[in-house]
Amino acid sequence: MTTSPATPVPEVVTVGEAMAALRATGPIRLAPPMELSIAGAESNVAICLARLGHRTAWIGRVGADPFGALILRTLRAEGVDTTHTRTDIQGRPTGLLVREDAIGDLAAVHYYRDRSAGSALHPDDVLPALHPGTRILHLTGITPALSPTAARTALAAAAHARHLGTTVCLDVNHRARLWTHQQARQVLLPLARHADLLIASADELHLVTDDPAHDEDHAIAGLLAQGTREVVITRGGDGATLTTADGTHHTPARRVPVVDVIGAGDAFVAGYLSGVLDNLTTEQRLHRATATAAFAVATRGDWEGLPTRTDLALLDTPAGTTLR
Repeated sequence: MTTSPATPVPEVVTVGEAMAALRATGPIRLAPPMELSIAGAESNVAICLARLGHRTAWIGRVGADPFGALILRTLRAEGVDTTHTRTDIQGRPTGLLVREDAIGDLAAVHYYRDRSAGSALHPDDVLPALHPGTRILHLTGITPALSPTAARTALAAAAHARHLGTTVCLDVNHRARLWTHQQARQVLLPLARHADLLIASADELHLVTDDPAHDEDHAIAGLLAQGTREVVITRGGDGATLTTADGTHHTPARRVPVVDVIGAGDAFVAGYLSGVLDNLTTEQRLHRATATAAFAVATRGDWEGLPTRTDLALLDTPAGTTLR
């Protein structure tokens, strides 16, 4: 009798809601053609990490509907482990995101995720999937905004991961349409205290620091004092800054033609975490993060244009090069 080998423990576990995504090519009121895909900050990170060669798992809930099947099929095709993902049997639907292009490069995003399967995420869905061999647990500030149960799940997962010795990464990723700033602070402050690695834009720092009146330097110092090892501030087209107990390092953004900025932050996070997993230096981690973000903004879609490890070198070729 032979037995199959055990499934390897993922290096990274991401937790959150993935949605079906309808992308309109013009104003929805004019009934433009639409493209169907999937979207979700945590699933975007999982896909990018898988393409970069890392063992990655995504944990969430999807509805027992065709959209849920699409999400699972897409993630599995991208090499993301969905073993612990639940299909909701209580009739809750898969969430839906609808995007329409506005004027110029502006886009409007509409969410239909109230009482979705993803909002019912429970600690029992996540805690069994966390193992000592997992190196990173990745969370965002989106998931806790979906429901009190989802908020409790994120906090329980972070606390359990810290107990196991797993690095906890929190991308603040504030969504003002989901909750108020005060509601966000009440939930994100305790969650941030479990974060070893915190990623935020400069205007999100007040959500995760005890004194929201502090300037950026004081806010970062407070996070380091409470136990966060690395604080990364993303600055869009101006690059990113990493601060640790050893000092601060800044890197500029990679210059590429901008096609679609949605998903760039998730690509940056994935590139940075890939550098952490590969034990790269500070400069190398930021270099990889800005490279993956550049791929995201230079291509249409949340995740479709994300690079493989081989693709990363393409950004260093001269403009107009033809590969033969």
